[in-house]
Parts: sequence; structure tokens; C-alpha cells
Amino acid sequence: MQPRNSRLNSSALRGAVDLAAVKAAGEAAQKAEQARAERARQAAEAEAAGVAPAGPAYPLVIDVTEDTFEAEVVQRSTEVPVVVDFWAEWCGPCKQLSPILERLAEEYAGRIVLAKIDVDSNQLIAQQFGIQGIPAVMAVVAGQLVPLFQGAENEANVRKVLDQLILVAEQRFGVAGGAGAGAGAGLSAEGGAASYEPEDPALSAAHEALDRGDLGGAVQAYQNVLADQPNNTEAKLGLAQAQLLRRVESMDPQAVRAAAAADPKNVAAQLEAADLDLVGGHVEDAFGRLVSTVGRTFGEDRDSARLRLLELFEVIGPEDPRVTAARGALARVLF
Repeated sequence: MQPRNSRLNSSALRGAVDLAAVKAAGEAAQKAEQARAERARQAAEAEAAGVAPAGPAYPLVIDVTEDTFEAEVVQRSTEVPVVVDFWAEWCGPCKQLSPILERLAEEYAGRIVLAKIDVDSNQLIAQQFGIQGIPAVMAVVAGQLVPLFQGAENEANVRKVLDQLILVAEQRFGVAGGAGAGAGAGLSAEGGAASYEPEDPALSAAHEALDRGDLGGAVQAYQNVLADQPNNTEAKLGLAQAQLLRRVESMDPQAVRAAAAADPKNVAAQLEAADLDLVGGHVEDAFGRLVSTVGRTFGEDRDSARLRLLELFEVIGPEDPRVTAARGALARVLF
């Protein structure tokens, strides 16, 4: 599941989905569920013996390179959310943000791991992630890429983002860090070990189609799942991702961005540029572009921009605070 070249062709997009693929969530959730059950058993034994539970068995702040990314970030993300801080020595805002992230990683005591990547020493991985400015902060949960924010933030805002990340990681993917899980993690309401429910074969087929780059097949497969299970969150996410990737796979990024910059009233160009923004990890830019487009258009053009924005909300997930903020901005321009 290594990230690959970020140039927008079908091969690269399949690489982006390797990190963001919903297929990984099901596989990683099983491992995380087993790990949480084992932690709960060990905690129960320690409590019965009157021994204080051990802290997390992994470092909380790590320096990551292109060579160690797979093991230190992707594989570790099946056990704990990994926050990735892209920084450089010459970057002033990075020197403001990094100490905040490091301090919170220690304070959260195992509920997250902070992985620091120097973009000067690891230019390839920065390119693969589409990093265009630093500091940039992303997360990887159960092998899935979750863009968080770009630019320096104060501690209160960072804390809010991390709290939301921890909540989503556990609720959606079953991933919780060792210390944050507590003695009861991995237990059912009856006190027994939590069980893992095998994945729906139809959903597995949809994930497989997405993973091999059959975007048309993936769209149809996810739609089939949703026809029987309209509230299946994983299928909704997979469908939104497949539709997004299908739209951007044949785009010329430079031409699209030039058209969007030359004519802000060109709704089709704004929709395409927003898709590219999201694929590149610039979530706020994508949402802001579409909210602005909704605000200055009417009729069918406004509906097109509004519906595209709602589709991109599905890609990110309704729990994400950036979706909440963008929904508020959308409401203000609509009403």
C-alpha cells in the first residue's frame, strides 16, 4: 500500500486509493479488533493482579523516511491513528506547529502516533502525497489517507482535529491506540471479547474492482450494495471515491487549473478543479471553491456546484470537522 506517483493518471489514482481504499478498512479493522481484545485481556489480568497497565509498546513521535514509511506509518495505522507532519528545517510555521503536535502526541499517551517527514530529505514521498505547501498534516488510519489541515494552527484547533480523528478512527475503522482504548476496549456490552463480522461478499467485490482500477465496475458494484443496503456507510464512501477517481483519471491538471483561474464563472472548470483539489489533499480549497461557485451562480449551474459539493462531502465523511464547516458556509450562501 505504498503511495505512488501523484501525477493524475489511472495508475497513480489506484495508488492513491491504496492508501484511501475502503478495502483496507475491513482488513485492518479485523486486526485492530483482535489487538484490542488482546489488550483488554492483558489489562484485565493486570488489574486482577494489582499491576498498573503498561503504556503503549511503540514510540509516540517518530522520524519517518521513504524507506520506513510502509512499516512505520501504513502498517502501524492498523493499531493506532498515525498523524503525519510534513515539515522542513527552513520553515518558520513548521517550527510553530511541530512542538504543538509533539506535545499533544505525548499528552494523548498512545491514542495517536506522530510521524514526522522532512520534505527536503524525502522529496519523493512529499510529491506522492501532493504536498504543495508546508506545514501540512495528514493522518493514516487502517491504511486510509485522511487529510487534516495545512498551515500552522493553534493548539486548541489542533486538539479539536485530533479529538475528531480519534473518534472517527475508532467508530469507523475500529482503530484505537493502546493507552486510549482503556481497560474495557475490545469488550462487548456483555463483557466478552468483541467479535469480527466477516465482510459482505458484494462489498468485497466492489472493493476489489476499485483496487484493480476497474472504476466503472466499482461504481456499479457499490451501487448494487446500496440498492440492498441504502445506509451502508462503507459502500457510500467507496462509491464516492470511485466516482471521483473516474472523473479525474483523464484530466490534464494544468489545463483544468488554468481554465478555472482564467474564468471563475466557468462552472464546469470549477467542478473539475475542485475534484483535483480533493484528490491532492487540499480539502478546504475544494470545498471553498465550490461554496464560492454556489454563491455566484443560479439555476442549473448552482445546482451542479451544490450537488458536486455534497458528493465530495461523502468522500471525506460527514464526521469530519471540515465537512461541518463547509456545510455551514453552504447554508449561508444558499439562504
